[in-house]
Amino acid sequence: MIVGIDLGTTNSLVGAMDTGFPVLFSDELGRRLTPSVVYFPESGDPVVGYEAWQYGEAISSVKRLMGRRIGDEETDGRGVGARGEPVRLLAGGRILSPEDVSAWILRKLKADAERALGRVVDRAVITVPAYFNDAQRAATKRAGEAAGFVVERLLAEPTAAALAYGLDRLADKSKVAVYDLGGGTFDVSVLELSGGVFQVLATDGDTHLGGDDIDAAIAEACGLSRAEAETVKKQMSESEEAGLPLARSVFESICRPIIERTRRHCLRSLKDAGLKPEDLDDVILAGGMTRMPMVRDFVREVFGREPNISQHPEEAIALGAAIQAGILEGSVRNVTLLDVTPLSLGIETFGGLMNVLIPRNTTIPCKAGEMFTNAAANQASMRITVLQGEREMAKDNWKLGEFEIPFAPAPRGQARVGVQFEIDANGLLSVLARDIATGHDTKVSLQSAVEVSDEAVEKMLADSLEHAFEDMDARKFAEASLQADEMLPAVEAALQRLGKEVAPGLREEIASLVEEII
Repeated sequence: MIVGIDLGTTNSLVGAMDTGFPVLFSDELGRRLTPSVVYFPESGDPVVGYEAWQYGEAISSVKRLMGRRIGDEETDGRGVGARGEPVRLLAGGRILSPEDVSAWILRKLKADAERALGRVVDRAVITVPAYFNDAQRAATKRAGEAAGFVVERLLAEPTAAALAYGLDRLADKSKVAVYDLGGGTFDVSVLELSGGVFQVLATDGDTHLGGDDIDAAIAEACGLSRAEAETVKKQMSESEEAGLPLARSVFESICRPIIERTRRHCLRSLKDAGLKPEDLDDVILAGGMTRMPMVRDFVREVFGREPNISQHPEEAIALGAAIQAGILEGSVRNVTLLDVTPLSLGIETFGGLMNVLIPRNTTIPCKAGEMFTNAAANQASMRITVLQGEREMAKDNWKLGEFEIPFAPAPRGQARVGVQFEIDANGLLSVLARDIATGHDTKVSLQSAVEVSDEAVEKMLADSLEHAFEDMDARKFAEASLQADEMLPAVEAALQRLGKEVAPGLREEIASLVEEII
């Protein structure tokens, strides 16, 4: 059996398919939600979940630190170590990675599932924000493995929510948006459901935006602790006007700017999918923060329709993970799930250009390849620089990694190197380069090479729009320069070879054009 796990910033859940239905497992007290909180004592096993809350030194919201480095803005100053090193936490006299902490949460969920099922469970589907980068995904997978799971799939959270919503309407053809605002992350995805195929058309989001930010804003504005701020948020969201701890207008003025930050992601995902709000058949809510009335009002305003609240927002992702687990183990049939890559991937080519092999929002898993040649005579190797981003010039994109592939020296343009990108079902990238003459392969896995902030992702997309015209001009100039570098020596060689066969007037005209090009 494969279980499905929602490893959340605030709460986590575990479930599986049971006689054709997704079921979430409870702990020994009947609670399905497990707070993603861990306390590490000086000795003995860590305390996980509700019981950990009583300790002031307990670690919470560790999901925000997965795959991060000291100094990243998203860490909020948490962690020990030198700037640029992977985040480490000091707790109970020991140094821990974020995945160490997450592994204890997963062990607790594993124990709950095994108690409910009466058997050992060691295979899992674990959900991640759609906008988790490779480093964050790889860290999540390591946490699952440390907890004793074979991680069968990392599943994007909004896709999981769509699965939970759409399992009973597989025959329908519809386009839906999933607005997923959790404790620490925000995702929005646009999917098309058709005949049992769930295809992600576009995805966007911010892995450092969620309920934690609202709690912090309330705490700062009202002089409260974070725990007190969270209590105020819940009271304001669930109570009527009478007896509220804060004026409604004041509360909304604190929260609105944070919720407003999700607007651009919603609009961009629609644009990338080639849709308008009125083209959607439904808008699905997921994540505990969507229980707030003002969040639902905001979604109604952005998408121009009533959001679908048929699923429990805090349980929808876990239910979808359980369904995906059922698909993988064969208990759920006639369902196909197609996800997408959030940013373009390619390599740097001669002249400093970005050559895209896999465009943004390509359905994964996928492979793409292209043939490249040597740019200089007698060149004995080629440096493969792998890039991610949306800009035309290599220098404006992110470098994921680089490696050398050797080959026999050859005249310019004679060597042949095939480069293939492969993105697996978890969204992790590997690159293969092959010397065609010898068949020698060089394969590099880049699953933990990307560690970029979410603000940088946002900036990359914004810059690609802002600089679109100048980027295209730069590409045209670079391509023209390369053509000129090839053509001018050829013209000079031809003139020398032909000698007096070229009339003086024609020679002067050619010389003038050569000067113009130079």
